[in-house]
Amino acid sequence: MNDLTIRTMRPEEIALAIDWAAAEGWNPGLADAPCFAAEDPQGFFIGELDGEPAAVVSCVNYGAQFSFLGFYIVRPDLRGRGCGLKIWNAAIAHAGRRVIGLDGVVAQQANYQKSGFALAYANVRYGGTITASPAPSTSVVALSDVPMALIEADDATVFPAPRPAFLRAWINTQGHVGRGLIRDGRLAGWGVIRPCRSGRKIGPLVADDRASAEIILSALLANAGSGEIFLDVPAVNGDAVALAQGLGLSPVFETARMYTGAIPPLRTDRVFGVTTFELG
Repeated sequence: MNDLTIRTMRPEEIALAIDWAAAEGWNPGLADAPCFAAEDPQGFFIGELDGEPAAVVSCVNYGAQFSFLGFYIVRPDLRGRGCGLKIWNAAIAHAGRRVIGLDGVVAQQANYQKSGFALAYANVRYGGTITASPAPSTSVVALSDVPMALIEADDATVFPAPRPAFLRAWINTQGHVGRGLIRDGRLAGWGVIRPCRSGRKIGPLVADDRASAEIILSALLANAGSGEIFLDVPAVNGDAVALAQGLGLSPVFETARMYTGAIPPLRTDRVFGVTTFELG
């Protein structure tokens, strides 16, 4: 693969990585591309052979301490020929000395360990078809009406680094619906639901407890109506697993959340839905 040319994607090319992810069955959101580019537009890479796309990967830098790796895909007809390793190394180089996280497929966990990643816990995607949910009786507000300072402060309890640009894009993008529950001047729960290639995904879903998560979830589902939904939950959060199962959702697949080093202590007990497997 000496002829493989690697370069940074142009913003409009991120859609290619998302199309490839869809072909792999990862079911990306309809408006993911501009949201993903918001935090680190230099963090998306493409490898080309004879001017044609051969491999893609992302390694998005969140501040000076943390990166998240995703979209690691080699074109099916070129797998096993060295494209993956070359573009992987380019992504790792972009992260510099930052700790890197990823959600890897379980079958590749051993290979990631060889690259210095250690398992933190498993994430499980639950999916299924639900009926329309009634609006919650408790007062819930549009997440776009919640001060960003409150959202960023709460997000810091569940994510290893600040990500203000991404959060703003994720909350305000057309088609994305966010809801928040404020108690005593802080967020007791909040979440976003977005349309995907198939159905809708809920993520993030963050709450102080299962009862608060259910309030936010009901508000999001009331907006979405009936249909197929997906919820990615940390397997270490028993209440999140119970919440997904209580909706009648079933496991679709599992990923391994892995890191190359230490991250700040996180409240995984407050994570009832992972934001996205591609960006953390």
